[in-house]
Amino acid sequence: MMSTAGKMKSVGCSVDAIISSGSPFAEDICFFNAPEYAVFPGFCDVHVHFREPGFSYKETMETGSKASARGGYTDVCTMPNLNPVPDCREHLQQQLDLIRENAVIHVYPYGAITVGENGEELAELEEMASQVIAFSDDGRGVQSDELMRKAMEKAKSLNKMVVAHCEVNALLNGGYIHDGEYAKLHGHKGICSESEYGQIARDLKLVEEIGCKYHVCHISTKESVELIRQAKARGVDVTCETAPHYLILNDMQLQDEGRFRMNPPIRSEEDRLALIRGIQDGTIDMIATDHAPHSAEEKSKGLAGSSFGIVGIETAFPAMYTHMVLPGIITLEKLIELLTVNPRKRFGIPCEDSYTVWNLEKEAKVDPNEFLSMGKATPFEGWVLKGECVLTVCDGKVVYRK
Repeated sequence: MMSTAGKMKSVGCSVDAIISSGSPFAEDICFFNAPEYAVFPGFCDVHVHFREPGFSYKETMETGSKASARGGYTDVCTMPNLNPVPDCREHLQQQLDLIRENAVIHVYPYGAITVGENGEELAELEEMASQVIAFSDDGRGVQSDELMRKAMEKAKSLNKMVVAHCEVNALLNGGYIHDGEYAKLHGHKGICSESEYGQIARDLKLVEEIGCKYHVCHISTKESVELIRQAKARGVDVTCETAPHYLILNDMQLQDEGRFRMNPPIRSEEDRLALIRGIQDGTIDMIATDHAPHSAEEKSKGLAGSSFGIVGIETAFPAMYTHMVLPGIITLEKLIELLTVNPRKRFGIPCEDSYTVWNLEKEAKVDPNEFLSMGKATPFEGWVLKGECVLTVCDGKVVYRK
C-alpha cells in the first residue's frame, strides 16, 4: 500500500515506456523531463454515486467508472442510496454483480446503516461486513440517537467504520440552498448550518463514548470544522471529507440553475475560508467529490425544483489544482495527500500498479458535453481549468487514455 506522498523525482521516459514497464511510481509524485507532465498514484474517492442498481438512467457502473478513470481515479466507494438499498446480503449482491461485470476500476460499495435507509431499524450489518467498505445511510442522516448508538456499537464489533451524512431533518424547513445572503436577496428557502453541525456534535459524543471508527461526509460549515478539530484534539477516532465546490465557491456565486443545487449546499465565504483552513491544518483529511449524477430533466428546474446533486469526478483534480495549488493555498503534495494518500490510509484501500499521468499545463474550458459521465450538471461549466488527464492505469491495465 502507498504510505506517503511528497516524494518528487524526474523521469525521462515516455508515457508508452511507463505503460510497458509497469508502475515504479506508485508512492511518488513524478515529473517527466518535459516538466508539464506528472505521474501521480491513482486517485481514491470515498464518496460517489453510480446509481446502479435502480437508477441506470442517471448513471451506470460502466459510465461512472469510466468517468472516474478519466478523472484520474482508480478506486472509488459507492454510496447505498440505490434500489434495492444494499441493506442485506441479497440486495448487496446485485451491486457486486454489476461491479464485477461492468466496472473498469476498483469499486468498493457501502452497506446501508438502516433497512431501506429509512432510519427505523438496523440493516443486516454483520452479514454484509465482509463485502462492504463501511456503513452509511448517505443522503439521509440517522435521526434516532439510540439507533445511531446501536449502529456504532455493532460497527465497532465488526471492525467497520460508520460514515455519516449528518443532517437534522427537523431543521431543514423545506430549504434547498444555504440560508445566507443569496437566499435572502432572491427569496429562496435556506438550509441552516446547524442542520449539519448539530448532528455532527451528537455523533461525536457517541463516538467518544463508544470508541468506534467514524467518518463525516461532505462537511460544509465552519462549525463542523471546529467541532471535528476539537474532537481530534481530544483523541476521538474521527476523519472527515469536503468537496472541491465547497472550497472554491460561496453562496453569492450561485445562479438559479440546477447545477448549483447540492446537499449540503454551497455556503458562505466565511464557511469556505474555514474549510480551507481545515485542509491546511489537517482537520479535513480528504477531498471527495460526492459525484451525484441526475438526468437533464431532473436538473432543469432551477434551484427550487431540481434534484440535489452535481457531478465532479472528472473536474476534481483540475479544479483543485487551478484554484488551490496554483494560487499557493496548498502544495501539490498536499493535494495528492487529500486525493489519494489519506483516503487510502483511512479506508484501507491499497494502491498497487495504479497511477495516472497528467499534463499540468493543458488549459481547457469545462464542457459537460465532453464528460464520460451521464450526468452533466456542474457548477464549473464554462470555467477554464488547468490540468488534463492523459492516462490512467489500474492494476497495470490502461483504463483511460486521451
